[in-house]
Amino acid sequence: MNILFISPEVFPFAKTGGLADVVGALPEAIAKKGHKASTIMPFYQLVKKNGFKPVMFKKNISLRINNREEFFNLLLLKHSGVDVYFIEKNEYYDREFLYGTPQGDYQDNAFRFGFYAKAILASIPYIGRQDVFHCNDWQSGLVPLYIKAHHKDDPLFNNVKVLFTIHNMAYQGLFIKDVVPYLDISWDLFNQAGVEFWDKLSFMKAGIVFSDAISTVSKGYSKEILAPEFGCGLDGLLKNREKDLYGIVNGVDYSVWNPAVDQFITRKFNEKDLKGKIECKKDLAKAFEIKYNAKRPIIAMITRLAEQKGIDLVVNIMKDILKDSDFVILGFGDEKYNNIFKGLAKKYKGKVGVSIKFDNALSHKMEAGADMFLMPSRYEPCGLNQMYSLKYATVPVVRAVGGLDDTIQNFNPATKKGNGFKFKDATNEALLGAIKEAVAVFKNKKLWDELLKNCIACDFSWESSAEQYLKLYKNL
Repeated sequence: MNILFISPEVFPFAKTGGLADVVGALPEAIAKKGHKASTIMPFYQLVKKNGFKPVMFKKNISLRINNREEFFNLLLLKHSGVDVYFIEKNEYYDREFLYGTPQGDYQDNAFRFGFYAKAILASIPYIGRQDVFHCNDWQSGLVPLYIKAHHKDDPLFNNVKVLFTIHNMAYQGLFIKDVVPYLDISWDLFNQAGVEFWDKLSFMKAGIVFSDAISTVSKGYSKEILAPEFGCGLDGLLKNREKDLYGIVNGVDYSVWNPAVDQFITRKFNEKDLKGKIECKKDLAKAFEIKYNAKRPIIAMITRLAEQKGIDLVVNIMKDILKDSDFVILGFGDEKYNNIFKGLAKKYKGKVGVSIKFDNALSHKMEAGADMFLMPSRYEPCGLNQMYSLKYATVPVVRAVGGLDDTIQNFNPATKKGNGFKFKDATNEALLGAIKEAVAVFKNKKLWDELLKNCIACDFSWESSAEQYLKLYKNL
């Protein structure tokens, strides 16, 4: 089969979150199974900054949008058995950030990602016919709409199937309805059965309505989004399409996230010898100017600084966390929380370390050096860091939602079974209770060693997940 993965970000070229990791790894896993896997994404400034130099594949491809002719270049880079295509249109993608500045989203995102969808379809005559388009998140939501509305009689798209994967329901690509005609969307589609959502255009809804099947990134989340709490207003639509909805948990690329081969950590280690983790903890403490203490656990977070991630709960109980533990965090997000954490680093110098940015090398050091990894999310479609953490013998402390609930089993000191700690309610008390449980086990070396063995024995490689996706592609 020929499968084209459509994603607004792909690791290692440009990344803001777990979506990039998934679409970086899944095509490689599919290619290894003998299929032709390609990806296509915008040619952001960040791709160049990260040192990638794709070559010109096709220059000045034309397309029509809003009754005028536009042009773009199609670039190509071959990477780990996958053809990676880039849409080059500097006025839209040659910017410092992918989707917006820390102050807010780019005002023209509807046009940026409407053009992206059109450009993908205009590239197919040069890339070649595909069997499956695997679209990811709202930025690709207009692809299935354009196929059905504009290309239904085009032999290049005859019988092509579209899978639309929802990585996060909360980000839906909502825009004022004035943009509808400018994106070549018929007003006939702007209704409750089509792309209209509370008098706005929804890219996410377009993806759900016009795709042949929908998937989410964990079984738990595929069930959660059928109810109002997690469905974000689209639960009714998803309920109607429940027979076409699948939950497949994300995998981990162990060629990247594995302490036995990790190029970013100070000393490698594996399940047979965890001594290197001590050196990694010392290195992490040094990186964040934390006073190293073997008897105090370091709790880490790598996250978007937003209330969805439960960041407010962490702020509320920071004083209590620091009684028995030190704390380090890497990420950026809402200006409010960027500033709060900078303030906490000053207030608790030597106990709290804060880095407000995206730093891939540092994220590896944190996974390897921390004792515990905190994910108190209000919702979490899948989550990847809890699975990375397990391989690094870093114990996850998570809220029991979505993929976190699917992948983490509460540790039972009596049976010595389980691979982390979970709490149910999004409250200060519940989060602190789970942290205290984890710290209590940390202080019991025998129990902690048993827990670490459980963690590092877990296998969340892409092998199983890729097989499930292949089965779904074939069924389509």
